[in-house]
Formats: sequence, C-alpha cells, structure tokens
Amino acid sequence: MSLLATRMVAKPWGRETLPAPFVAPPGEKIGEVWFEPPAELDRLLVKYLFTSEKLSIQDHPGGPNGKEECWLVIAAEPGATLGVGFREPIGAEAMRAAALDGSIEGLLMWHPVETGTFFYIPAGTVHAIGAGVSLIEVQQNNDVTYRLYDYGRPRELHLDAGIAVALGQPHDPALHRMVPPHGSFTLVEGPLFRLDQLDGAPDAAIAARYRGPLLVIPRDGEARVAGGVVKPGQCAAAASLDAIELRGVALIAQPC
Repeated sequence: MSLLATRMVAKPWGRETLPAPFVAPPGEKIGEVWFEPPAELDRLLVKYLFTSEKLSIQDHPGGPNGKEECWLVIAAEPGATLGVGFREPIGAEAMRAAALDGSIEGLLMWHPVETGTFFYIPAGTVHAIGAGVSLIEVQQNNDVTYRLYDYGRPRELHLDAGIAVALGQPHDPALHRMVPPHGSFTLVEGPLFRLDQLDGAPDAAIAARYRGPLLVIPRDGEARVAGGVVKPGQCAAAASLDAIELRGVALIAQPC
C-alpha cells in the first residue's frame, strides 16, 4: 500500500475551520487538500474542496492535457448551490458580454445541493462551486483553468481561451445524480477515468472493470490495503482491487 501525501492549498474562498479530520494551519484559509498520486496513477488527481465563498465561473479545455472532473458533495450548508451549465443555450459573443458585465452568474443553472449530490463535469462545461460546500473532486491531473468571471476579485480572467472551449448549453441531466451514503454504485465509466462507490466487497460487474493499480478514498469506516489502514480524509494507492478489504464505504478510482 502507498498512502498518498497530502498538500493543503490556501485559497481566498477557503476556510479557516475545516471538517474533521482536516485541520487548517492557524490563520490560513484552506480551500483544497490534494493527494499526490504515484507515477503509475499520475493521470488522476483526487482533492477535497471546502468553500466559504463562491469560486470563479470557469471552464477547462479537453483532450489528454485537459481537465474533466466530477464532484461528490460530502457536506453542504443550507442554501448551498453548484453552478453547472447554462439555463438556456448561449452563443460566444453573448457569453463574452455576460462575463464582462457579471450577468453570466444569473445565466448559469444553480443547483441546490446536499450530501450525496454528484456531478460529472465534461471539459468545456461552464461551472462554479458555491459557498458552504465540502466535496470530493476526482479529475484529470491537470489544473488548466480559464476564469470567465470572478465577482470583482483582482485575479486574471481568460475570456478568449475560456470562451473558445466553452459549451454554451445546459448540462446533461444524465451526468447529475444523488448517491446514497451506503450501497455500491458506478459513478463514472470513462472515457478518461472510472469511479465507483463500494460498500463492502465489490460485485462481479464492478470487479471485472478494474485491472491493475487504483486509488482508494474511504468515506465511512476504513479500508485495509496490503495490511495498512486507510481512513476517511486519506487516499491510498492499491496494486489491485483484490488488495483492498473494505470495512465501510469507499470510492475507488482508476484512469481508463
């Protein structure tokens, strides 16, 4: 087993108080906790995100050096939302104008969220994470981000690049679901990575899809990997699915 090293990343929209088991350094607003992947799984990155303010409205390019991602909400304050896709189709010039005058915020579809809300975010999807959300993000290991609007924060915007790759349309509802806290479910099956929630031993269909090394992210209870213990708030690499013994609920992830 290889327990992945963590890296806390301060963000202006982060939090000084984090949910257990995470603890922010005194005086720092931590927005992200990254797990450094091993070489054999370096196409995949797992993060926890914690927000006290809205993140910028943004998108990401596609392809092998792009960024597709998914979110699983693990906690949400009352009224918390995620902005994913547009309410109505929009063209490039109208999107640019809305980004410049700030009205793009009202053009997004803001979804109320709770623990278990899940979204897959294809490359080019215009999106934003609202305040009061804690989530697990699994993504291509690339952090190319094009900010279209940032609520007046003094950070660079990337209108030309962002609009060039933007999908000016509503998000596909098939990529949005609720994930119960218990039970085994397939959440993502390609094209870039696969992700499942397991509650105990995998069934034959899930086991048949995983060959070789993968990542384990416990949600409840613990996982035993090659004799070591992995707890919620940690992430580990396992040589194979057979090397994992679950005593609770965990996510497993693997590049395709």
